[in-house]
Amino acid sequence: MFSNYYISNMKISQILDKIDEKQLFIPAFQREYVWRRLDAKNLISSLIKDYPTGTMLTWETNHPPELKGDYKYDSKQGSVKILLDGQQRVTTLYLLMTGNIPPYYKDHEILQDIRGLYVNLETTSLEYYKEKIMQNDPLWVNLTDIFKGIIRFRDVIGKLEQNQDGERLSRQREDLIDDNFRSIEKIKDREFQEQIIPPKASLKEAIDIFYIVNASGVNLTDAELALAQISGYWPEARELFKNKLVELAQGGIILKLDHVIYILLAISHKMGSKLEKLHDSDNKDNIKEIWRRLDGDVLDYVFNIMKSQAYIDHTKEVNTNYAFIPIIVYAYNKGSEKLSQEEVKKIVKWFYYSQIRQRYISQLQSKLDKDIGIIFNESNPFDKLLNIIAAERPLEIHKDEFIGAGVSTALYGLMRFYFKSKGAICLSTGINIRKNMGKKYELESDHIFPYSLLKQNGYSRNNSRKYSLAQEITNRAILTQTANRKKTNHLAEDYLSHALEQFPDSLKLQCIPEDRELWKLENYELFLDARRTILANEMNEFLSNITLTLDEDIDTDLLGLIKEGENSSVEFKTTMRYDMRENKVNKKLEEVILKTIAAFSNAEGGTLIMGVDDDQNIIGLENDYRTLKNGNKDNFELHLRNLVNDAYGVEFATNNLAVLFSEIDDVEICTVEIKHGIKPLYTEVSSKDGVKSKKFFVRSGNSSQEIDITEVASYINKRFE
Repeated sequence: MFSNYYISNMKISQILDKIDEKQLFIPAFQREYVWRRLDAKNLISSLIKDYPTGTMLTWETNHPPELKGDYKYDSKQGSVKILLDGQQRVTTLYLLMTGNIPPYYKDHEILQDIRGLYVNLETTSLEYYKEKIMQNDPLWVNLTDIFKGIIRFRDVIGKLEQNQDGERLSRQREDLIDDNFRSIEKIKDREFQEQIIPPKASLKEAIDIFYIVNASGVNLTDAELALAQISGYWPEARELFKNKLVELAQGGIILKLDHVIYILLAISHKMGSKLEKLHDSDNKDNIKEIWRRLDGDVLDYVFNIMKSQAYIDHTKEVNTNYAFIPIIVYAYNKGSEKLSQEEVKKIVKWFYYSQIRQRYISQLQSKLDKDIGIIFNESNPFDKLLNIIAAERPLEIHKDEFIGAGVSTALYGLMRFYFKSKGAICLSTGINIRKNMGKKYELESDHIFPYSLLKQNGYSRNNSRKYSLAQEITNRAILTQTANRKKTNHLAEDYLSHALEQFPDSLKLQCIPEDRELWKLENYELFLDARRTILANEMNEFLSNITLTLDEDIDTDLLGLIKEGENSSVEFKTTMRYDMRENKVNKKLEEVILKTIAAFSNAEGGTLIMGVDDDQNIIGLENDYRTLKNGNKDNFELHLRNLVNDAYGVEFATNNLAVLFSEIDDVEICTVEIKHGIKPLYTEVSSKDGVKSKKFFVRSGNSSQEIDITEVASYINKRFE
């Protein structure tokens, strides 16, 4: 690989000028602009304070690759520069300093517009416009107005003195504002160190360097890096993929480029991991042919089936879009042959269970590897795939699974699918919830018992248990938008009575109890319990009757996972609370369990297996069971969830954990799948002398490590913001 480069410095103003002069470009294989407002604030804050802000990597070439934007390179230009690393920072500066979108992007490609950032010239605080604090305060100035010279230092001073009835500012205060104003103006003159790859480097070498630079950081996903490589040897790829995704989105199917890359990998290499397999240009012809068929027929065919047979009108109803991949691969492998009705039923059944049992909540790539291998090698793959899920957790839905479950849970998605299958109607308009047209008739979820009334009766945020019950999906009806907007906070008994009178079947079709005593506010929790029972019974019957599934041998996925040992995404614990050395309950062990859950959530998610020791011996949970009243797996799960509820809240426990039980060698073990969290989790731990304090843990290698307090803020900014 070519490795020599030379170093130069370029002022920020020069960088922006080169963009406008069509001398600096972004290659098409780079991802879109993904920075958010916090990222923009942090960059400008660092520049004001004269902190280091990173370097740029450019490639000077007479033979540029496909470029972002409409501009086409003219060889008469001679050499131009291709920005390989630093485009997020450069784009941010262009947006804020010029107030315009750079020429290599279109408006809709800026996922979050970071323009309109204001600075307080006295404190150098940075905020987006807040009317209450900025409206009458001349110290808050739009950054772009400073960079463009629209507002000057004396303008600010004049307005401040005007607010003081003409009284002059103190010299000290005026100097402070002047210094801050100048430090902002001088940002244009800040220099970025530029590492330049010279013209003799080839396109392949430039892309390889881009890959190495980004693979060592945390900014790009494996799929994004693979897409960059594909775009290097097939320049039109990114645009072709995006065009198809836009087309699918118009029909409610919202996919990402990452999904496309995983689909291409699955079909071309029969796997769900090792995305680097797509990097080699030898893939070009094969991938182009695969995409031709996907774009031309397969994707539309699969999603039409899922709409008509699985009642998926929009992917916002779906827990994870990765569950579409095995289905797409299966349909692709059928060639010109279309799926039989029996095949479709088995696919739909597996898909529903993959959602509610959260097949891809963690270990995405390894599970896709397994599932795609089955698609290629089994005669009845979706029977096998369903048995894998059944081996991890019972397929039957228990009514208690609805307790505290919110609208973001997979159960809510299934509830909507089921209502559609029954021909359910809006309680207020009588319109079939599948045949709604126009924005006013889009589906929304609404509280049957109005939250405002429940709040007055103790179901507020101050009581986490009761608040979760108020938001539970069993207190939700599916309405059209126009009906929801008109619905008032009337008592549930009045609302449901009216619905029953106007549309006699409407309540039954949405599994709402018709016992009027249950509609009274004082019987709210009895109503929830009754509806949970109805929902569990009817949805179980619905799922089991979709189609018969062949009984096959229990899958060995879990045994394989145990044999592989602990790693960055798998942890073993002998027990949850029973101390094997002391032969008694040890509460500190429960802290360790919570620490592990938080560490996975704060990193990339993972799997905690209890009942297995560090040497991969399967111990079982009997010791833990004996410490619990009526000890069994149900009480074990209840105790575990109570621990998590108390530590991290009901919402986290409901939406981010899947608790599964498996029997191996006549003993039970518990598997906890932890999602990649969207909020940081702090864990309360006890010191040797019993003093409790909150710590921040992340997964590192095969253990949970505490991050030093000095590094926590930086990690959270990169990982969560």
